[in-house]
Amino acid sequence: MPQPTLECSGLRKVFDDLVAVDDVGFHIEAGETYGLLGPNGAGKTTSISMISGLLTRDAGSVTVGGKEMTTTSLDAKGLLGLVPQDIAVYPDLTARENLVFFGKLYGMSGKDLLGRVDEVLGVIGLTDRAGDRAEDFSGGMKRRLNIGIGLLHKPSLLILDEPTVGVDPQSRNAILESVEQLSGEGMAVLYTTHYMEEAERLCDRVGIIDHGRIEAEGTRRELVQLVGHRDRIRLAATGGLEPAVAALNNLTTVEEAGSGDGVIELLVSDAGEHLTEILSVVTGTGVSVSGVDVDEPNLESVFLHLTGRALRD
Repeated sequence: MPQPTLECSGLRKVFDDLVAVDDVGFHIEAGETYGLLGPNGAGKTTSISMISGLLTRDAGSVTVGGKEMTTTSLDAKGLLGLVPQDIAVYPDLTARENLVFFGKLYGMSGKDLLGRVDEVLGVIGLTDRAGDRAEDFSGGMKRRLNIGIGLLHKPSLLILDEPTVGVDPQSRNAILESVEQLSGEGMAVLYTTHYMEEAERLCDRVGIIDHGRIEAEGTRRELVQLVGHRDRIRLAATGGLEPAVAALNNLTTVEEAGSGDGVIELLVSDAGEHLTEILSVVTGTGVSVSGVDVDEPNLESVFLHLTGRALRD
């Protein structure tokens, strides 16, 4: 078996009394896009900082392209393209000038550099704006340029940390198309996002991190199986919800029920078959139901099931 492009295991980082990352480990193959999902404060950024050699780890190991990654590992860092959340471009330089400048920092020069700049401008969809200053770009265009800088030296692993935050729909779609293209060309991609639909679209495998630990990992199909082939029913309701929840949990057809903020949520194997019975039980306890939503299992369902929080919390 070929060696994974990225392999990390047992990552741990403690800040004073806070365990930010605790025994995190995963791998990414060439041509694979791996999504790291978690609520704010779950440990994503700290994990990425250790993986990219920006932060010393307290324990664990990281290899990129078979080379050990530390804060001083130039060989391993040379295989890495890091696109941070904060935009890092020079506003008074044009798109082309930014790429040439950063390319020289990578040690590139001459015709190879200029040819690669043209290639990257095409990938990020900025060929027509190559001669415009970055200060005149929209936020989405600046983010695309930021991604282009990370691509210049043809890294084996590209890390994209929430690359679509605050961008317009057109730029967002252009970014997603670029990621799909890069993965198709064999680049390994580590992708974090606050948009579950992006993970559904892009990621071959997903790791869900919470409280510094990987709670689950796998393909979309594998993760959905964690909550089974069950439907999630949400009932907008008023009245005494706890007795209704207790009654629902006594039904053999209901695998789990709970309530909060005027909503009863439950998991069942077949909502269409059992919804009439469920509504009868709920209204029989004196609760009034004003709305019914049924969702098939997806990554959002798995995420909420494991963390109890929405991705943007």
